[in-house]
Amino acid sequence: MKKFRLPLAGLAAFLLVSPLQAQKSKDGWLDLFNGKDLTGWKQLNGQAKYEVKDGAIVGTSVMGTPNSFLTTEKDYGDFILELDVKVDSKLNSGIQIRSLSKPEYQNGRVHGYQVEIDPSDRAFSAGIYDEARRGWLYPLDLNPEGKKAFKKDAWNKYRIEAIGSSIRTFLNGVPVAHVVDDMTPSGFICLQVHSIGNKDLEGTQVSWKNVRIKTSNLKPSPASKVRIVNLIPNNLDAAEKAQGYSLLYDGKSVDQWRSYGGTDFPTKRWNYNDGAIVISKSDGSETGNDIVTRKLYGPAFEFEFEFKLTEGANSGVKYFVDQKFNSNGKSGIGCEFQVLDDERHPDAKLGKNGNRTIASFYDVIPADRPKNSVKKIGEWNQGRIVVQKDGTVQHFLNGYKVVEYVRGSPQFKEFVAGSKFAKFEGFGMSQEGNLLLQDHGDNVLFRSLKVKEIK
Repeated sequence: MKKFRLPLAGLAAFLLVSPLQAQKSKDGWLDLFNGKDLTGWKQLNGQAKYEVKDGAIVGTSVMGTPNSFLTTEKDYGDFILELDVKVDSKLNSGIQIRSLSKPEYQNGRVHGYQVEIDPSDRAFSAGIYDEARRGWLYPLDLNPEGKKAFKKDAWNKYRIEAIGSSIRTFLNGVPVAHVVDDMTPSGFICLQVHSIGNKDLEGTQVSWKNVRIKTSNLKPSPASKVRIVNLIPNNLDAAEKAQGYSLLYDGKSVDQWRSYGGTDFPTKRWNYNDGAIVISKSDGSETGNDIVTRKLYGPAFEFEFEFKLTEGANSGVKYFVDQKFNSNGKSGIGCEFQVLDDERHPDAKLGKNGNRTIASFYDVIPADRPKNSVKKIGEWNQGRIVVQKDGTVQHFLNGYKVVEYVRGSPQFKEFVAGSKFAKFEGFGMSQEGNLLLQDHGDNVLFRSLKVKEIK
């Protein structure tokens, strides 16, 4: 029998094919983990232990070391990633995507998008965090139903779709998070073992298996109803349009806004250059210089906005503004999402129980804010006001729900009766009203103003 002999050039080419290339399946999926060893991966930052056991990558926490990352040797841009995860109920972990490590950035610290693995009662699994950079982008206060998807002490299936500027996560088949962002279009993938600060947590583990990726012929999952966080300024993504959102400011035109009590956009101290609507600081001589939407909104809607404070600044975003109330030449009367530098403005210490602090229902209901939920002065904060058909109203600050009340409820009436608005009969109960950006005499910037009317 004649023996087949592979030419030397062909043999060399065969031997140079990487294990990852050899594992590509006919349907376009590529196994990132061969089930036997850590070929194709490298460890960065911390010294947690990574090993292969029973066909899974197992990460073991180690005391006294920072966050550890087992990273792919290759970068990925657009992809769909699937993997199974099981984690000790006491340990936090995550899956990094489009992540980077550069000597000039915090001495090589891994940073970028992280899809959360959170077995705690907080239940933020599959939420999106920006590791070592911006913090939470999509906490699961934005999707309470998504909190129910994670299974403790069991294997959980993650699916991550990163296509263009859209990043979507799914957990055990449930849509969880959707972020639109263009800060980092490409980077490596990591399996994180979080640092621990308690000796009792040493040795806790997280495991990954069935790690696979697809980078071509990508077909995103069908559209879902989960709220979208769009971090591209004044941008309306196709998915947002499909959900019914429209822009109230596109970064150029203010034709949907007018002065409160007037017909045109004010010429004094308001401008709309460089992608933001800006109110400049007053010398204290002017009042009643608010702007309102030309259109009325209600009884149910969502209003999204971003705002940037300067030091000591005070402003507000109002809704259900009713011009039947006499403001005596001052700001329009309506429910207010407080916009304030709590640390430097004295108003934060007035009112009752902190009900004049940032994101509160001004002078009525204080915001219940988690630690680090407010951005630093000079950074953009995200606000969201949700008014539901049943009268429930929610304030969100940077993705966290900080206020909730029901219009017309006994509790609502009690709070209003104890506020400065008690003299306005029917305050907060209009079926519709203007949206308002307040001039309180300080320099404040607004952008990414979006509204969705709930039919």
